[in-house]
Amino acid sequence: MEEFPEELRTPPVALVAVVGCPELHPVISTYLHSENPPINTLALPDFSKISLIAKTIKEGYESSQPTGILKKDWLLKHLTRVPAVVAALFSSDHVSGDPAQWLQVCTDLENLKAVIQGRNIKLILVVVVQSTSKDEISEDRMIALRKRAEVDSKHLIVFVPDDVSELKESLNRLGNTFAELANTYYRDEGRRIRARLERKSLSSVELSIRYCFKVAIYAEFRRDWVEALRLYEDAYHTLREMVGTSTRLPPIQRLVEIKIVAEQLYFKISTILLHGGKLIEAITWFRQHIASYKALLGAPEVNFLHWEWISRQFLVFAELLDTSSASIQILSSSVSGAAHGLSQWELSSAYYYQLAAHYLKEKRSCLELTLSMSETANDINENAESVAPSVFVGQFARLLEQGDTYAMQPLTDEEYVHYVLAEGKRFQDSFEIIALFKKSSEAYTNIKAQRIASYCGLEMAREYFAVNEFDKAKQLFDSIATLYRKEGWVILLWEALGYLRECSRILGLVKDFVEHSLEMAALPVPSSSSDSSSFKQCGPAGPASLSQRKIIHKEVFELVRGESGLALNENVNTSHKVTADQPLCLEIDPVSPLRVVLLASVAFHEQIVKPGTPTVITLSLLTQLPLTVEIDQLEIQFNQSLCDFTIINGQRSQVAAISNDQPGHRVENVPSLSLSTNKWLRLTYDMKSDQSGKLECVSVIARIGPHFTICCRAESPASMNELPLWKFEDHVETFPTKDPGLAFSGQKATQVEEPDPLVDLKLGASSPALVGERFLVPVTVSAKGHAVYAGELKINLVDTKGVSLLSPREVQQNSMDSLHVELLGVSGVECESKSQTGSDDIQKIQHSFGLVSVPFLNEGDTWSCKLEIKWHRPKPIMLYVSLSYSPHSSEPSAPKVHVHKSLEIEGKTAVLFSHQYMSPFRRDPLLLSKIKPGPDSGQMPSLPLNETCVLAVTAKNSTEVPLWLLSMFIDVNNDNIGKFCMMQNKGENFSNPIFLVPGGEFKKVFSITPEANISKLKVGTVCLKWRRDSGPGDQSESITNATAVVSKYNLPEINAEVSPLVVKLECPSHAILGNPFTYFVRIQNLTKLLQEIKFSLADSQSFVLAGSHIDTIFVLPKSEQILGYKLVPLVSGFQQLPRVTVTSMRYSAAFQPSVAASTVFVFPSETHFETTRMGVRPESVAAE
Repeated sequence: MEEFPEELRTPPVALVAVVGCPELHPVISTYLHSENPPINTLALPDFSKISLIAKTIKEGYESSQPTGILKKDWLLKHLTRVPAVVAALFSSDHVSGDPAQWLQVCTDLENLKAVIQGRNIKLILVVVVQSTSKDEISEDRMIALRKRAEVDSKHLIVFVPDDVSELKESLNRLGNTFAELANTYYRDEGRRIRARLERKSLSSVELSIRYCFKVAIYAEFRRDWVEALRLYEDAYHTLREMVGTSTRLPPIQRLVEIKIVAEQLYFKISTILLHGGKLIEAITWFRQHIASYKALLGAPEVNFLHWEWISRQFLVFAELLDTSSASIQILSSSVSGAAHGLSQWELSSAYYYQLAAHYLKEKRSCLELTLSMSETANDINENAESVAPSVFVGQFARLLEQGDTYAMQPLTDEEYVHYVLAEGKRFQDSFEIIALFKKSSEAYTNIKAQRIASYCGLEMAREYFAVNEFDKAKQLFDSIATLYRKEGWVILLWEALGYLRECSRILGLVKDFVEHSLEMAALPVPSSSSDSSSFKQCGPAGPASLSQRKIIHKEVFELVRGESGLALNENVNTSHKVTADQPLCLEIDPVSPLRVVLLASVAFHEQIVKPGTPTVITLSLLTQLPLTVEIDQLEIQFNQSLCDFTIINGQRSQVAAISNDQPGHRVENVPSLSLSTNKWLRLTYDMKSDQSGKLECVSVIARIGPHFTICCRAESPASMNELPLWKFEDHVETFPTKDPGLAFSGQKATQVEEPDPLVDLKLGASSPALVGERFLVPVTVSAKGHAVYAGELKINLVDTKGVSLLSPREVQQNSMDSLHVELLGVSGVECESKSQTGSDDIQKIQHSFGLVSVPFLNEGDTWSCKLEIKWHRPKPIMLYVSLSYSPHSSEPSAPKVHVHKSLEIEGKTAVLFSHQYMSPFRRDPLLLSKIKPGPDSGQMPSLPLNETCVLAVTAKNSTEVPLWLLSMFIDVNNDNIGKFCMMQNKGENFSNPIFLVPGGEFKKVFSITPEANISKLKVGTVCLKWRRDSGPGDQSESITNATAVVSKYNLPEINAEVSPLVVKLECPSHAILGNPFTYFVRIQNLTKLLQEIKFSLADSQSFVLAGSHIDTIFVLPKSEQILGYKLVPLVSGFQQLPRVTVTSMRYSAAFQPSVAASTVFVFPSETHFETTRMGVRPESVAAE
């Protein structure tokens, strides 16, 4: 769209002028620019500059008989020099000043009225006044000023610049007035021009078109897009009727002018349609536009101008689609586009970029043809510099110097033809064509149309090739050839490879030249050129045919054998040759396009073989080259280099002997190594390997000539893919091996078994491992049948599921605890051979991997060690132990023998902990958290503050292994636990270890007293020292000396809270039948409030009761209330005391003692007891 002037590419914006008070111009201009729609400002500093907007005298060409259709600078004039509204700014000091100042104001105003009178420009009066003198303005002077200017009162504006709020209001009022008057001006001007149109008495069609254009521009000023579109369409249709009827200009120039004016009119039409979201209508209009003018070629000598004009139409419409908001709605418009007969391509800008490039190529062809046929081609540049665009759109004239001025002289058609031919020679269209195809390719790629995008890329590459930019052309042809190979477009691929071959030749890239030549020679093109004759372009390689393939085949093989060189340029006698200093090697892998040149298939006849046992291997070679290929030498390479061997062609042994200079290397001779088209060359040989493991054929290297080789990756017949470009061709398909079964199942690798081991490897662990202990696994190596050289023991710990032993949650931590299981080391290394004098005790131990060197062992020797493994968490694992050694020599290259053993070990938790908090016997504090539990009350136990409670900890043996318990204690040293919680009977080592059978439980009791009112109080950690029982021979005296395992159990946090009330029951430990005793209920009020208590005592058949059964009492703050009862037992044995119920009215809480607290034993008569010291420790009990 750069061909169009800026004023035509953007919607017109109203222009206003401000005169006087230049210090306010920036403020006013900035505000008007921010309006919607914006308003441009023409700022005149004083009234002496108003002549800039004065009406000029019309030139002779604006007579009743116009010499053109549209004036080139008319729109620019209305955008920059002809304002719709003029605002005259006067200072209030001048308006209300002395008579001289008032006279100057009147004079300036009269001069301004005289200037704008002929143009119908609207006038606004602006009086600038300071906020402090706003009331001092003379009302009479203001009325006189308005009458002299002949404006309405609403067009006289008082402008206050020194107050923020008043300035904003003044600007708002001024902007609204400008917008209103500008809209009125453009509407009036449009009506004035439309009145001329409606008279239908115009002297020429040109004036009708011009007036329609002007009225449409005035409608655009007012943002009346519907009227503007209608008038542009009227002008367009009227212009089309001028073709063949107007005789104002010579025929060639007349048609050029009509096309250029039509181009501008259609540009306006399409811009309005697209920005209005009417995509389908815009495309339909474009179709009609091209159909109307495509056949108007004009004179043959300038028909290239027509194709340039057509190309420009497609380019402009594509750019409009890219920049228009309507292009965003392409997907939603595609359905309606099909209903209007539009294809999906017409909805994309890529389609129009592509056709723009196509017609520009047509323009270039016509221009070249015209220049070649012109008899005056050498003289067309004369006087071309003096031609310039005329004052009318689409016209050109010659500039004649007349003194200090220039005159415009019309051109004849002959002069105009010379001018356009000179201009055509100045520009190179190739780069413009490349840019257009590039835009089209990118746009097609964005809508996933890869095939047509590649076609545009092919056209780009051709243009680069035409302008001798071979690097860029080769890069594009490479990417395009990749798609053509994938899609199987053989003829198009032939053309692309032909260009690549020529680019490589010119750039001196011998390897690329050979690769592209070989691929072209192996393409499945037709046997004659008849099938490809329909293609207009076949590239520098000529038509795709069998004869052309043979020519390329001969040429490339003469080059690689050194018989000829590669000419860099046809005009320069320089060439490249394949020599010893510059050898050439091509590599072919399973995805290379050169598989059609040489395909190597290798198949072992056996999948598993014994070491040193011969097996049969079949090597098969295939080519699709049109002529027979004579190979000098074949080198077959394996992953075991000792198995490599070479096959030499007996007919060309003098050439092949050059590379056969390695002593001990296996060499095979064959009478001939000739490859014919589509025929397998099969070679069968015996193979054997002494090294265990995988034996795989890696590559086959074919040597052709002294300095050219093709390294082909070996492929298995069972997994070998077809040749993509040949699978649909009419040719005979054969198998790479004579045995069809081997062709479907053959592999290029075989497995060489390991020799039978004569060394025994034993793992001795059986019982489960316990978390925390060092678990020992004995490993024994016994050399039974032969000696052990350079032995290595590899240890691997693997999850039974095959995953890592590292905890996923703690993978980022560096602590050892982040491992479930850890290999600590190897201990107890012993050797029973008396002849051993030393060994390399190399150990490499990691968390789950270990490498231990095994010393030399003679036949009959035994070596053992113990693996130390520690479990941090319960988890089953697989222990893999591999012994690698050489039975004959300690050399690093000596064959190795491997022995593998595995053992599954279950890791278990030795002890399971549990705990329980209990209140003191017959003493119950009131805990409010139990009455009204909070959100965390169900997860955290509550204990009364400064009350001693009982903590019972239970340890259970959860394994099938007996344990010895050494001690149990609570660690309170961390986090200053001892400051807030007093712990009694923390514990120490047991005087005698306690034996805990599988499934047995051990309990120990601690007393705890919270001493701080903390919602989350840490209690401590229970630590239990234990040891695995080693069996009947395990002595308890040696248990304490062994390394013990400490299992820890973190006690949960508790909630220490103050108890407002405490209820305590007091009665004898036992009673005598018939003897009365006293039963007390003590109620302690620990608060500073008066507590109302209700209590009741139920009758019991076992006792006679004396005391109050039910009542309400008040307990004073910080005091105690005692309820006493006399009870006489009536029945012996365990009896339930009368149930007492205590209810706090303040807290709505009731208390009843437990059954155990309300039970007392009644003896039938008085009994005397004798106490005897027992050997049981009161603080701990062990139970099975």
